[in-house]
Amino acid sequence: MNENVRLLQISDPHLFADPNGRLRGVNTLASLQRVLEHALAYRRGLAGLLCTGDIVNDEPAGYAHFERLAGSAGMPVFCLPGNHDDARALRSALSRAPFQVGGHVDLGRWRLVLLDSSVPGRASGHLGIAELRRLREALESTDRHVMICLHHQPVPMSSRWLDALGLDNADELLGLLEEHPNVRAISWGHVHQCFDSHWQGVRLLGTPSTGAQFLPLSGEFAIDTRPPAYRLLNLRADGTLTTELVWVEAAAALGEPLAAASA
Repeated sequence: MNENVRLLQISDPHLFADPNGRLRGVNTLASLQRVLEHALAYRRGLAGLLCTGDIVNDEPAGYAHFERLAGSAGMPVFCLPGNHDDARALRSALSRAPFQVGGHVDLGRWRLVLLDSSVPGRASGHLGIAELRRLREALESTDRHVMICLHHQPVPMSSRWLDALGLDNADELLGLLEEHPNVRAISWGHVHQCFDSHWQGVRLLGTPSTGAQFLPLSGEFAIDTRPPAYRLLNLRADGTLTTELVWVEAAAALGEPLAAASA
């Protein structure tokens, strides 16, 4: 119980049914495969793989690709839905070990709470009454350090278009955190860029995509030239954490961005 917990976090693979499917110039399946190969070749002692949403790009048949790649990583895989996922299809496709969709999991001195902030037909997010109740129960039933994981960002990103697509009831989430000082971090995807900050002592982490990235601090939708990435998390027994963001230069070559924006 006093050992540190090391996790690999990925986000927003945006897989298609077609293994040659491309989004914003990137073959998303090939890019995800390269990211996982890079991470697993150089990193040891990982307790699990965390994926913070948008596993597929509106095509549930893409879950079969994720099941094959992530399922062969040799560790538990913790998932939650994003706005491009079909939450019901996701739970059905990844219903067996080593996968866990939603709920919470205890790892050493830490508890991960996996929330569903997706709303069918919307790019922005919302935590419904049932999810907030489940979060409260998960916080009240443990003395472990807690990291909350969801898809949509609960704080502004200084990007006008992207801020409009965040969590629309973030005040309810942050209000719960004020009641529970054992929450140490919130981690999310959706934003296709790096974010690392603090709110009242809570670490706030946004993780880039395993495919194409969005340009930070941009008022309008714009694609960045940064490559695919993954995040390593070291959750220490004392409640602190360290993290490393790894950019995988050879994972994919970016082409022409799409004209429409839907995070």
